[in-house]
Amino acid sequence: MAGPAAAAPHRRGGRGVTPDGIAVVYADDALVVVDKPAGLLAVPGRGADKADCVVSRLQRHMGPVYVVHRLDMDTSGLMVLARTPAAQRALSIAFAERRIEKRYIAVVAGVPLPPATADGWCDIRLPLIVDWPRRPRSKVDFRHGKPSHTRWRVLGHERRGTVWATRLALEPITGRSHQLRVHLAATGHTILGDPLYAAPPLRAAAPRLLLHAARLAFPHPASGAWFVRVSAPPF
Repeated sequence: MAGPAAAAPHRRGGRGVTPDGIAVVYADDALVVVDKPAGLLAVPGRGADKADCVVSRLQRHMGPVYVVHRLDMDTSGLMVLARTPAAQRALSIAFAERRIEKRYIAVVAGVPLPPATADGWCDIRLPLIVDWPRRPRSKVDFRHGKPSHTRWRVLGHERRGTVWATRLALEPITGRSHQLRVHLAATGHTILGDPLYAAPPLRAAAPRLLLHAARLAFPHPASGAWFVRVSAPPF
């Protein structure tokens, strides 16, 4: 029988963990925010072996949920899902209009030079396209790629085994597939532990992709009030 911690997500504003391990940060009648673990799909993939995901686990315990955005399987952190079609429409419009603030934390190879700006932020603007022969990878393509924009800021430096690394705050202004991973790899600062874009020594420098969705902020679909949740990276 599920205990109080497992039941908590069903209460308005409740926090808790579902019986199959999904950490619920917040839930009400309109939405649910979860802290997705690395290694779990956000939505079902093709085939029975890819049916286990955030959506399927939540639906078993909370009833219908509706997808608004996704996180890569290898990425951990905050993900919001709607609990009604109306909330899904409102959140989807907010995403499309870029009224959602997202911030990630990553640990990357090397030491990026800090930008000469007053606020410490720097921009990566490289057009991206899905690399169809090597799906699910994406790539920089100046001829056919879609405009893509990432902001980054240095948080500190650290050593991961034999690798000098830098901890970054990242803000994806656009939302292309694998945008943060490809942008950083293209600038020579691959995210450590990346199974798709890191060279073997950098892939082996971490037990997982060191990328975490640490902050979500958006207008609540029911009240319109500014809604903020944060999550500390587990690395």
